[in-house]
Amino acid sequence: MNLDYIVREPEHITPDTSVLFMLHGYGSNEQDLFSFRETLPQDWIIVSFRAPGSTQFEGYSWYDINFNNPDEFINVPQATGSLNSVLESILKIINHYGITQGKTHLCGFSQGGILCYALALQYPEMFNLVACLSSYPEEKLMPAIVKDKKKLEKLRFFVSHGTDDAVIPLEWGRKAADLLYDLSCYFTFREYMSGHGVNQKNYMDLMDFFSK
Repeated sequence: MNLDYIVREPEHITPDTSVLFMLHGYGSNEQDLFSFRETLPQDWIIVSFRAPGSTQFEGYSWYDINFNNPDEFINVPQATGSLNSVLESILKIINHYGITQGKTHLCGFSQGGILCYALALQYPEMFNLVACLSSYPEEKLMPAIVKDKKKLEKLRFFVSHGTDDAVIPLEWGRKAADLLYDLSCYFTFREYMSGHGVNQKNYMDLMDFFSK
């Protein structure tokens, strides 16, 4: 499935141009994370996807959530379908712009961050900087997690979570630090005095991560 998306193009695009793909959270849309573009590197292509599923209040989702049943918290077939659509769309966009040497980055919030973990840890050779905000690594979406340190070594993760997150518990977010440590990945894990969102300090640290 071809995903809808919005894009900010730099003045000059070469085979060395870097591209950042953004995946919003449940009930949001492609405009959400795209608001970060003003403070992201000006020479990057910024692509923000819209999830394929619909929610109330004109929002979108990558998959349905069942808050009443922890064992079926995520709809795995829908999530897997979304993952495949994101991967397919990323490859098409990179090919469209003729990017052969540039770096490919990911940034996802909540559901979007969950998909970013699944993409980066199953296709690590494709990505470089990966920001996962207010999310967690979902084992059900990573049947083929890569454990080869050589393939994982160019990944850099920025992981953030609110201490008062009532949607995705902080303990779930902390699982990321354990997993990334076990895989010997380079990562920064930060907790902020906030709920399910990105506060000012979190935002500044995120921009610092992407500016390096």
